Amino acid sequence: MSVQQQQQQIQLQQQQQQQQQQRDGLSTFKNHVTNIESQKSRAQRWQPHLDKLCVFFGELIATALLMFLGCMGCVSTSAFSNSHLQSALNFGFVVLICIQCFGCVSGAHLNPAVTLAAYVYRQLSLTMVVVYFVAQMLGSFIGYGLLKAVLPGSAINGPETPKGVCVTAIHSDLNPLQGLFIEFLITVALITICCAVWDPRNAKFQDSVAVRFGLAIACLSVAAGQFTGASMNPARSFGPALWNGFWENHWVYWVGPLAGALIASLIYKYAFRREVQADRAKADVVPELP
Repeated sequence: MSVQQQQQQIQLQQQQQQQQQQRDGLSTFKNHVTNIESQKSRAQRWQPHLDKLCVFFGELIATALLMFLGCMGCVSTSAFSNSHLQSALNFGFVVLICIQCFGCVSGAHLNPAVTLAAYVYRQLSLTMVVVYFVAQMLGSFIGYGLLKAVLPGSAINGPETPKGVCVTAIHSDLNPLQGLFIEFLITVALITICCAVWDPRNAKFQDSVAVRFGLAIACLSVAAGQFTGASMNPARSFGPALWNGFWENHWVYWVGPLAGALIASLIYKYAFRREVQADRAKADVVPELP
């Protein structure tokens, strides 16, 4: 074999090696891309479940915070002075904190009545309603349990609060139907505020939602707190009732708020809600056929 033939053979081998390396590199790149796409696909499959889990824990923590701080502000003994006005304002401020912290996570409903209104208003699916409800009930149980763990027994069941601090009960001068009607009406007021915030015409005015709800809760608590405890929230009444074993007229705090939420959201949805002009224009546009 001549020298020239040897050189050609070497060049041919080098070309074959380069082509093989290119093929190997391309194959490795394709495998890498496939792995990335597979990981993305798995992440996309799990993302909805992770989002629901995030909402669940956000709502649970927010409701627990409501019960812990809100009920702590209702403690009234000879050692810890308190007043109706102070308790009402405290609950309003606590709602403000909860919405500010967890409004972006779960909406910070804190309340099955608000969740029911959101479902009627087509803000939530039925599956998410169940997620919210379970989170709120657990949050109420955990939050009040933490309160009992950190406060002395005299602060929970004292002369001022023999039924248990933060337990909602109808005033002795009222009958259950009067209490039911009060809870119904103040919940209607609360849910009307929710529907107004969700109204498309208010979409640009969301920066002070936490303050609005905090002041609204404080106002309604000042007005009705001495008569029924101004619950407006089955979860808020459930935790203290469960921990203290006090169930007298407890049904009022489920029927009143839930009925108020249902009726208020339906009335606002069909009587007052309006789409903004931009949304109407988009709805009126008919896509052209190709």
